[in-house]
Amino acid sequence: MYLIQKNLTRFSQQGATYFLKPGDILRLQYHLKKNEYEVYSPYPDAEKKILYRKKNFDVILYKIHTKGEIRHQDILGTLYSLSIADDLFGDIVFYEGNWYFFVLSLVQNYLESNCLKVRGCEVSLEQVSLDTLEDYHRSYEEISLMVSSCRIDSILSSILHVSRGMIDGYLKRKEVLLQDEVLTSPSKILKEGDTFSIRRIGKFSFAGVTGKTKGGRLVVKVCKYLS
Repeated sequence: MYLIQKNLTRFSQQGATYFLKPGDILRLQYHLKKNEYEVYSPYPDAEKKILYRKKNFDVILYKIHTKGEIRHQDILGTLYSLSIADDLFGDIVFYEGNWYFFVLSLVQNYLESNCLKVRGCEVSLEQVSLDTLEDYHRSYEEISLMVSSCRIDSILSSILHVSRGMIDGYLKRKEVLLQDEVLTSPSKILKEGDTFSIRRIGKFSFAGVTGKTKGGRLVVKVCKYLS
């Protein structure tokens, strides 16, 4: 709730939020009128976006140079270890063999002085044009499932190949996020566009019902994020 209040205050005073995840965007939109803001998306299908009425913010795109092998979670961990708040940086993207990430310009000097290693590998940051990723689109694997309903426990059990009863264990261990929040209820009905993630498995977007079997089961499609 602190993040939402902070960004509401910033929007009111500065005319723009920081970077927001889909769930936070929905919560913030609840407090705003539809004609009161526009949405800034750094590239098509970006996950983290900025709501604004005054485009008085600067976004920087960094390309990471390193001789070692690094992963998305390594870059994310490094940003957190440098105390860069989650809403000060945008998506981390792998494109044509290189890692990139978006940040607000207000942390530029600090990052360039302190982001020297990722996962023990020496790195250097190169500021590149935002147009570098204009042709980038997220990659998905489309998965078709046969389920009894659109309840999230039914979807999860089909993805994980476990009984619906076992899903309670995943929830108790806080291993499932829905719209970037820890899922607590197995009876949540998924709507088209809802995103959810399963620890150690990946992130998914629910694409909706595509058909029905003769036995009355639903055929649904989910998209697993590959990048």
